[in-house]
Amino acid sequence: MDALDRLDATIRDRRGADPASSYVASLFAKGRPRIAQKLGEEATETVIAALTQPDTLASEAADLLFHLLVLLADAGLSLDDVRAELARREGVSGHDEKAGRTRK
Repeated sequence: MDALDRLDATIRDRRGADPASSYVASLFAKGRPRIAQKLGEEATETVIAALTQPDTLASEAADLLFHLLVLLADAGLSLDDVRAELARREGVSGHDEKAGRTRK
């Protein structure tokens, strides 16, 4: 189990914890809109770091991945679901994969 798998497991374990004592539990208690908002904030901070403060990029990317894992857990998805999707796309041109998506 690597660090992301351990983090994923910790996030899932803390889902039912006391929101006053767990940041993860407090995010779950606030609901998916707040979790998604936090992910968006972290994505913006990651982009800014990439463009203006590359020495902080790894730290911002870690925050981004953390909040993505919280959102996935809230949606009932896991890293294994993401891995399966990446495996499905393996060997397929990015242009072809995008063109094959169903329009919503």
